[in-house]
Amino acid sequence: MQTMTDQVRTFELEIDGKQVEIRTGRMAKQAHGACEVQCGDTLVLVTCVQSKDIREGIDFFPLLVDYEEKLYAVGRVPGSFLRREGRAPDKAILTSRLIDRPMRPLFAEGFYNDVQIVATAMSADQENPPDTLAMLGASVAIGLAGLPFHGPVGAVRIGRVKGKLIANPTYEQIDQSDMDIVVAGTESSIMMVEAGCKLINERDVLAAIDYAHQKIKKQIEEQHELFRSLGIEKRAFEPAAKNQDLLNLIHERAHDNLKASMNGVTDKAVRSKFIDAALKAVTDAIEALPEDHALKAVSLSTIKVYLEEYEAELMRKQVLETGIRADGRRCDEIRPITVATTILPRAHGTGLFTRGTTQVLSVATLGISGDAQKLDSIDPVTEKRYMHHYNFPGFSVGEVKPMRGPGRREIGHVALAERALLPVLPEQEEFPYTIRVVSEVLESNGSTSMASTCGSSLALMDAGVPITATIGGIAMGLILESERFAILSDIQGLEDFLGDMDFKVAGSREGISALQMDIKVQGISVEIMRVALEQARKGRIHIIDKMEAVIPKARPELSRWAPRLITIKIDPDDIGTVIGPGGKMIRRIIEETGASIDIEDDGTVVIGSVEAGGGEAARDMILQLVKRIEVGGVYAGRVTRIIPVGCFVELLPGKEGMVHISQLENRRVNKVEDVVSVGQRVVVKVREIDERNRVNLTMKEVTEQEKKQFEK
Repeated sequence: MQTMTDQVRTFELEIDGKQVEIRTGRMAKQAHGACEVQCGDTLVLVTCVQSKDIREGIDFFPLLVDYEEKLYAVGRVPGSFLRREGRAPDKAILTSRLIDRPMRPLFAEGFYNDVQIVATAMSADQENPPDTLAMLGASVAIGLAGLPFHGPVGAVRIGRVKGKLIANPTYEQIDQSDMDIVVAGTESSIMMVEAGCKLINERDVLAAIDYAHQKIKKQIEEQHELFRSLGIEKRAFEPAAKNQDLLNLIHERAHDNLKASMNGVTDKAVRSKFIDAALKAVTDAIEALPEDHALKAVSLSTIKVYLEEYEAELMRKQVLETGIRADGRRCDEIRPITVATTILPRAHGTGLFTRGTTQVLSVATLGISGDAQKLDSIDPVTEKRYMHHYNFPGFSVGEVKPMRGPGRREIGHVALAERALLPVLPEQEEFPYTIRVVSEVLESNGSTSMASTCGSSLALMDAGVPITATIGGIAMGLILESERFAILSDIQGLEDFLGDMDFKVAGSREGISALQMDIKVQGISVEIMRVALEQARKGRIHIIDKMEAVIPKARPELSRWAPRLITIKIDPDDIGTVIGPGGKMIRRIIEETGASIDIEDDGTVVIGSVEAGGGEAARDMILQLVKRIEVGGVYAGRVTRIIPVGCFVELLPGKEGMVHISQLENRRVNKVEDVVSVGQRVVVKVREIDERNRVNLTMKEVTEQEKKQFEK
């Protein structure tokens, strides 16, 4: 449905009972394309701008996608020192990737103008997630800008509650759902899938993707109607003609070395030598040409691009015609796998997973609940109990690379591996630890994210975390030429770079826990996905077999270096007593016992200590602090001061009572100092607590048996 007010156009579409509005002409009118997408009170502004000129020497499509979260969207002031938004949270970076991945392959080949898409979540009702709205808005903004784009694209999230599929579920429905699948696609094909599932079988995952595609088609129809009503046509674009002389020279001079690199070569370094030799043969041939020859002006970067294209052509042809890959494997064959655990002696749990020349060491660390990550974003989730971190140093690929913080790629890999393990983690009530896993990539030749998933599963089991199933992961590839295609199991770097798909599937023997699909062509069919998922299932089980041959399940005991947790409950009114003025009391307990202490608002106290004695000592000190003084109760205390008529005894930390001189002994006492001295430990009984809350004590009424109990 379309409405128009002056220059503002509004389209409405329904997605499983929810109204989504697409509005253009109201905001950001100087952008080349801009729209607002709204569902409920969640509103995202999406803009698209193209540079006028192509940057000199550029040989790739420079698409920049930024998803921005503004905390005013939820009526909150940022918590930073500057009180403004700083570095984008991981969720925002992941949403930027969600937008980028289905859009990038659909731009015309050879289109090298800079394009920037900015999606800003300006209002968030914390009921309707903004990410799929931003993806839809990106497609609309690109269309409004008239860019050479083989779209439009639709995007939808699918959940399943009590067996019923729901499109674009609310946050509450997502929490109740056993799947969370984001799908983007064109009218005829699937472009991208990002999924987290609670061990769902392949058939049900495919059904959800197919259901999503039906909703996507409706979104695309509305976009076509919008563009027609505004009279927008895509800009004509013709890519630059190929340099046929350069192509011929590469075919002639590089062929033998390129073919040799694909003749069963398993060592990445050996393959690189063949590629370097092919490049040198081409550059030497150009160097020998006359000075006035046109190829003399061709840049080295252009030669490399043409060489890569020819390498891809040869590799793809070999796979489709012979079924044998560059490293000599069959299409469904997995590289050799080795597995090891307990690698680092002081870590709580470690898993070393090696597949071919990809190797990842994952390290698990257990902490108390207070170690959980606090999140400051527009998402209603405010805390993470399970954290996965991923590091990709330059040495893993034999390169010099500055050590910096995680980039978008690292954060994307983190999210995938994290999502893969979440369904098998124990509930917090059963296992009240915060869990952090760090995956260190030591060697990389394809699919480090899935190696990180396998390594993390091993590390958790090695640490004694009672996960319910072993999780394995595999990356699938695709070679697609017209009607012919080949699905490749366990792709290496070459096949990822020169192939058409990177399809990562993680899960247990029973089903899928995480899935991520990116493609470089203009979409694939559900049938290709079905074949890929079945081949991935067989490969995943093969990998799990290798893992379980080393460690079949979680170790029965925690690592000796992991903290032991003691949980006690105190009255919430006593929290201030335990903390003390300015945190003085709790700091004293931590310093004296070496334990870590976390106190919840409901009075739950979690004490962590590697040494059992430290945790028990901290527990006893806290219980002493909150212990109530009762009439008739017997206490061991220390004399703090003496006055002529008696002495004061500290019964509990900060709580004193007085023993009158007549209550010191069963005889007449002339002088208090004759019986007690300051600092002396004595056993006393509470006689009464008067109306002014003063505690009156006695020593003479304490029995010999009671004294012996305290002495013991």
